[in-house]
Amino acid sequence: MKRILITGSNGLVGQTLLHHLLGMSGIEIMATSAHENMYPGLARDQFSQTDLQVPGQTAALILDFKPDAVIHAAAMTQADPCELNPDLCDRINIEGTREVAGASEKVGSHFVFLSTDYVFDGLQGPYAEEDAPNPVSTYAWSKLQGEYLTRGLKTPWTIIRTILVYGVVPALNRSNLVLWVRNSLINGTSIRVVNDQFRMPTLADDLAEGIITVILKEKTGIYHLSGPEMLCVSDIAFKCADFFSLDRSLICPVSSLTLNQPGKRPPSTGFVLDKAARELDYAPKNLEEGLSVVQNLLVSFDQPERPVY
Repeated sequence: MKRILITGSNGLVGQTLLHHLLGMSGIEIMATSAHENMYPGLARDQFSQTDLQVPGQTAALILDFKPDAVIHAAAMTQADPCELNPDLCDRINIEGTREVAGASEKVGSHFVFLSTDYVFDGLQGPYAEEDAPNPVSTYAWSKLQGEYLTRGLKTPWTIIRTILVYGVVPALNRSNLVLWVRNSLINGTSIRVVNDQFRMPTLADDLAEGIITVILKEKTGIYHLSGPEMLCVSDIAFKCADFFSLDRSLICPVSSLTLNQPGKRPPSTGFVLDKAARELDYAPKNLEEGLSVVQNLLVSFDQPERPVY
């Protein structure tokens, strides 16, 4: 029996992990989030509400549950709010990570930290795991500090960096690029999408499977897990419109400069996936394949978005 604790369990990655793990034998789950559980089918004793803004709450849960592995998916992940409220960003992304990592070290858990392509400046991608980070925003800097904390642990650790995660779960607490484009176009809403940023969009299910493989194979170190295609963000939007047979004329490609976003974004990131393919058998879906998964999940998750309790 392997005991796994997931922070940020209400998020897209957290719920996708639950979707995959709850169907596996030999796995005992403890999920935690700052708000009450949103994932249908999670038993009451599999969830505990803890908030990284409150020192000690999550650490106490880890010390009590004594997991074999901790997946630290909880974070303040939006660049603009982080830029506008750096103290809150530091509290959650740095001090929160310090707390979760420290408690994991005390009980000997394998600590898995979710990081981001934003730790790179986006000037010389695609990036391999050993390339030197150079963050250009408060959010990116905070995630890099989380990486440094992780690398200093005396317990097994893994850093997983990913890019522009999309997907669908039973009860989303916020949208993602694919669903935002789809829902906007369904509603006939015009959207502006940047045409000067390039990413490798990542299906949440591929990322979850990669994370689970890391835990089951007890892999340590840094891994880059993303989708296989480098695409302009506006092209991602157009591909979504075409896939779902929606009006692509509602999409307006614009320069990043016209959006006046507080948090600076790296222009072109992308990952070299050779290590993940070699060591994890990681074979991510391209965007069209990923959109097919999203379409199927939208049908299977067609239910009221409500908390379990």
